[in-house]
Amino acid sequence: MTEAVLFDFNGVLVDDESQHCDALRSILADEGVTLSREQYYADYLGLDDRTGFVQAFHRANRTLTPELLDQLVDAKSRLYQLLIERSLTLVPGAEEFVHDAGARFRLGIVSGAMRHEIDLVLSRTTITDQFEVIVAANDVPRCKPDPASYLAAHAAFDRRRAIAARACVVIEDSLPGLAAAQAAGMPCVMLATSHPAKTLRQRGAKLVWDSLSGHTAAELADL
Repeated sequence: MTEAVLFDFNGVLVDDESQHCDALRSILADEGVTLSREQYYADYLGLDDRTGFVQAFHRANRTLTPELLDQLVDAKSRLYQLLIERSLTLVPGAEEFVHDAGARFRLGIVSGAMRHEIDLVLSRTTITDQFEVIVAANDVPRCKPDPASYLAAHAAFDRRRAIAARACVVIEDSLPGLAAAQAAGMPCVMLATSHPAKTLRQRGAKLVWDSLSGHTAAELADL
């Protein structure tokens, strides 16, 4: 039986994948590295910023020093925050679903975003106090598809009150996120906002939804 729900953040709770895409592409362009919007959604969705920059420089056969990587991550975060301040939109149905789920289950966020970015967005919503656990990019050594972030969230839950990993249901929108949840032994519900529903079912998603709208937390009870 489900006892907890772990939400990915970008694209699941906050509709900000376009801002992340624009910020990453802009900072890369300043360094002479080209990344198309199609490439971002195919290969970079679900990666944390550090991994994204490393991958982009590797594909461009460019050297990326640790010092430059830190500078790029900081610059991208500043630009992302500026874009969010201009336009912040939650995923349709997200606030209602989180409140519904919070009345039934323990809740957490597991994200490749930086913690200050998550806090900034949550501070502008009605769901900021709903989450018992938040695991951000800077809390774990490896990003999705590695299960480290989901294992860290489970460990944080377990320290407070014992819970099995299989009792934690994940809601994701990216293939790396799906792989990370599966590797952590957690059933995963996928939002078909970035990938075809057929692909997500073939990859082993327990449920595939077009949106959080029209769904209730009760649907997660027996996964």
